[in-house]
Amino acid sequence: MQQKFNEKNRDLKININGELIHRDEAGISPFDSLVQGGDGVWEGLRVYDGTIFKLDEHLERLRRSAKALAFTQIPTRDELVEEIKKTLAANDMRDGVHIRITLSRGTKITSGMDPRLNQAGPTLIVLAEHKPPVYRDAEGSSGLTLCTSSIRRFAPDMMDPNIHHNNLIQSIMAKIEANAHGADDALMLDQRGFLAEANATHVFIVSPYPAHAGDDTPVVQTPTTAACPEGITRQTIIDICHEHDIPCVERDISMTHVYNADECFTTGTMGELAWVGKIDGRVIGDGKMGAVTKRLSELFVEKTKSEGVRVVS
Repeated sequence: MQQKFNEKNRDLKININGELIHRDEAGISPFDSLVQGGDGVWEGLRVYDGTIFKLDEHLERLRRSAKALAFTQIPTRDELVEEIKKTLAANDMRDGVHIRITLSRGTKITSGMDPRLNQAGPTLIVLAEHKPPVYRDAEGSSGLTLCTSSIRRFAPDMMDPNIHHNNLIQSIMAKIEANAHGADDALMLDQRGFLAEANATHVFIVSPYPAHAGDDTPVVQTPTTAACPEGITRQTIIDICHEHDIPCVERDISMTHVYNADECFTTGTMGELAWVGKIDGRVIGDGKMGAVTKRLSELFVEKTKSEGVRVVS
């Protein structure tokens, strides 16, 4: 899966600390913490007909991540929403838009990792793009193809995955492996060898559980957040399952259970729900989008139409 340039985005205006700048001229200081050490936090938001789905949940996760990294200054919810609105208005956007909001610790007085060198900041970047769900073309009639990466997700005592930070080298290394294997994305395991997530999304499987209990009821299953972020779309799917009496569990999942799943799909703000047809050369289920995945996708779309915070009149 490789994204393509969207001509609609040629003349984007990027919001950097409240100033709207053409994409070809936008930039930050080489002394900014993002440049110096990936010292920042970020969120992805999606705009549906003038509203942002789960906006407050995303902004709260941004705040929690910044607090965990001991940022001394964090914009308020209202300040962030105002900059988002300003960016969308400047680009005449209201639907089919993905927003990446990034907050760095700010600018340093000299190179170095010591946060005490940050004496100006933070730096806020709001990047809005015309971007439909990114896996639509890759899904096709056979679904996404995934491979298992050799790169492991950190445990909380190494780097807590619930800090939504800008150092994405783990994910990039896993994506490089996926590219080399001709896969759309890579599955990543935790330090014990259980499924954690994919390089850019959370992962769900659907199959009877426990496997040999004699009950064929399909159960939606996803890893715990011990080695993956507390995903907003992930939690939305769990909530949908509870609302519609669809069995759902969070548990440790071995790759044997993944290979033998009847269905598999990924979730994320940028890609929404995307079904998986093959993993490590194994066809998942019958190689077609499963009934549970299809129903959850439909219920998710309905929720995006009925919920959200209005940001465009």
